[in-house]
Amino acid sequence: MIYLFCLLLGLVAGLRAMTPAAALSWAAFLGWIDLSATPFAFLGHPVTPWILTLLALGEFVTDQLPQTPSRKVPVQFGARLVMGALAGGILALPSGLWLGGAVAGVVGAVIGTLGGYEARRRLVASNGGNDRPIALLEDPVAVILALIVVWLA
Repeated sequence: MIYLFCLLLGLVAGLRAMTPAAALSWAAFLGWIDLSATPFAFLGHPVTPWILTLLALGEFVTDQLPQTPSRKVPVQFGARLVMGALAGGILALPSGLWLGGAVAGVVGAVIGTLGGYEARRRLVASNGGNDRPIALLEDPVAVILALIVVWLA
């Protein structure tokens, strides 16, 4: 079951790269996951969730800008893969399955990046080419999915 959660958190990284990090930090801070005996214990520090939330919100804003590159360009795609691996690995770390979790996170990030791109492209086309409402809808989907995953895991 943990690998499914890691895959889903990776999928969120494919949609919004910083959202899984913020969700994991809140989960550690709130005691939903115990990272205290891991190298990622800092995620549970009272300041960390706020910092990562600000970074995630910044990503939501920059996604709306016309000059923001596609999520499929190498730098954007690579960042999503790295964040998916980290998110999956960190989520699975307390159970000792961090390597499999990281792999599941990468697979999820690929699915989220390519699938999210295609879903957004199709929804924009069906919406008369208006991207903004679809982009705004993608943000809460990513946040809600991330929070559900870290809560259930």
